[in-house]
Amino acid sequence: MAKDKASGNEKLLIEAAKEVRTKAHAPYSGYFVGAALIDETGALHKGCNVENAAFPEGICAEANAIGAMVAAGGKRIVAIAAVGGAAELEPCTPCGGCRQKILEFADKNTRIILLGDDDAIDSHTIRELLPAGFRLR
Repeated sequence: MAKDKASGNEKLLIEAAKEVRTKAHAPYSGYFVGAALIDETGALHKGCNVENAAFPEGICAEANAIGAMVAAGGKRIVAIAAVGGAAELEPCTPCGGCRQKILEFADKNTRIILLGDDDAIDSHTIRELLPAGFRLR
């Protein structure tokens, strides 16, 4: 995990994730999540969590952002940020399913950008967050 000074892209992604988080539909958990990613073309894609009364049929923010990327023709995640919390932001990492979804479109250089304690920006590789992830060949 790197806690270096945040790059411009990391700050941009965190801000985009914060913005889209305000649009999340989370009437059941009250936990609002936003995600933003940059694909291999430099395009920005965003998503927020959308809960549904038919648990567990909701959609995670990271999955929504990945879906937006794929729908726009993107093939690879260069970097993805996720932020979440109830009333206030708090440290939040992608769930296991989203970690696997990120891996599907990641390479060894893909960065997962998260807010840590005191709003510090933490940067991870997918292998740090999902060390035993798998790919079908």
